[in-house]
Amino acid sequence: MLQYFGRSFVAFALFMSSLLPAQSTGERPMDHPTFYRSIKVDGLSIFYREAGPKDAPTLLLLHGLPSSSRMFEPLFARLSDRYHLVAPDYPGFGHSDWPDPKRFAYTFDHCAEIMKHFTEALRLSRYTLYMQDYGGPVGFRMALADPDRVEALIVQNAVAHNEGLGPLWKARRAFWADRAAHEATLRANLLSLQAARTRHIGSDPNVDRYDPDLWSDEFAFLSQPVQANIQSDMFYDYRTNVDAYPKWQDWMRRKQPRLLVIWGKHDPSFDISEPEAYRRDVPEAQIYVLDAGHFALDTAANEIAILIRNFLVPAR
Repeated sequence: MLQYFGRSFVAFALFMSSLLPAQSTGERPMDHPTFYRSIKVDGLSIFYREAGPKDAPTLLLLHGLPSSSRMFEPLFARLSDRYHLVAPDYPGFGHSDWPDPKRFAYTFDHCAEIMKHFTEALRLSRYTLYMQDYGGPVGFRMALADPDRVEALIVQNAVAHNEGLGPLWKARRAFWADRAAHEATLRANLLSLQAARTRHIGSDPNVDRYDPDLWSDEFAFLSQPVQANIQSDMFYDYRTNVDAYPKWQDWMRRKQPRLLVIWGKHDPSFDISEPEAYRRDVPEAQIYVLDAGHFALDTAANEIAILIRNFLVPAR
């Protein structure tokens, strides 16, 4: 049964958070601070955030467009008492290297390969994947390449079914069909300040819940000269994800991974039918639709931390 939560769940979450250690309500645990590190992978400097005991179960957190590992800071503050959290920036994002697109292939295959090598460099032999937006295509490729490394999947507003791509994707499909004819329009939409704001707020009427630094910082990032080329290359390659959806679905049906799907219902890009589509592949999936947006951690970090804790308890 699809589970929707509004004010009643918020009240429940606040009650439950009062029963958790102090850090679960947002205080950073002093004995498990976050470290900001870089490591060489395939000749690139890959930046990552890391916190929590290294002998604890690992959460590998894969970010979306146009964010970075920064989007997971709310979870670092709430989960590092019990879990080993690792959140890398992809090449071309955040504080990782931004190689020139003329000499570096910005594709999801390449990004997943580098993230796989990143986990090997850190000797992460087993982990739960938290996949948001672009993290879905990266994470599913990693899971199919090394299924024995994956203990469980947490999907948060990441699509693996064609019907999950909403009406906004009509213009984006046109870009895939004829890049030269539609690139200018795609860039104007994808890289604008208004687009950055809409990605966060979507259809949420409670706009005062959102910190405007979320999108102004992302817009500043996207405004760097090389970013237009990097992001349009990545977005053009997104068509390969759609082609791969049947393969990912088949893997889930065969593997039946432990699966938690968390969905912000105000997402402007991805259809609200997508959470239930996951249940067709994994009938035992836990599915929660929250009063949140595409980046659900913006406003629902406490609820998400509680859901993750409850979901991962059997794995300990």
